[in-house]
Amino acid sequence: MLQERGRGAVLVGAARVDAALERLLQAVLLPAPGSTDPFFQPDRPLGSFGARITLAARLGLIEPPVEQALQTLRRVRNGFAHSTTTATLTDPGHADRLFQAYAAARENSLWLPLERILQQQVGGPGEPPVEAGLRDYILLITILVAFLEAAAQQLAPQPPAVVMGFVGIRQPHQDLEKPT
Repeated sequence: MLQERGRGAVLVGAARVDAALERLLQAVLLPAPGSTDPFFQPDRPLGSFGARITLAARLGLIEPPVEQALQTLRRVRNGFAHSTTTATLTDPGHADRLFQAYAAARENSLWLPLERILQQQVGGPGEPPVEAGLRDYILLITILVAFLEAAAQQLAPQPPAVVMGFVGIRQPHQDLEKPT
């Protein structure tokens, strides 16, 4: 994201969060038959960032402040992607949207250590310092991706308590011939 700056940083960051969110959802869904999961393709039910955010929230996989931060990222990404002018993260419309997401992410104990690491990696002699808007955006993306991926690693698909079949409703471990 540092190499991209501006529009590129916003689009790359949002894409990275979107991919981590997809992995989180795949961790709790039963595997798709075959090697690829068409469910997440652009023209399918979970083919958009917004649909993935909504499902993750409805499944209780993310808390409301995380859902709000993800929806904010989606809106900012869309604003940058569809802008015909040069947009920056410090533009009032984008900065105002991101303010709450940054405030929530700053509560994470990793924010300050990651901020120090980022400042050490960038802004050496002869290099311009990272502007505050981009710095905060990178930190938000880093924290979201880290925790979405960590949660995905701890989850596994759970079979439903009951399954509907043509012979009736049954518990997944029951024989098919014994409807309940």
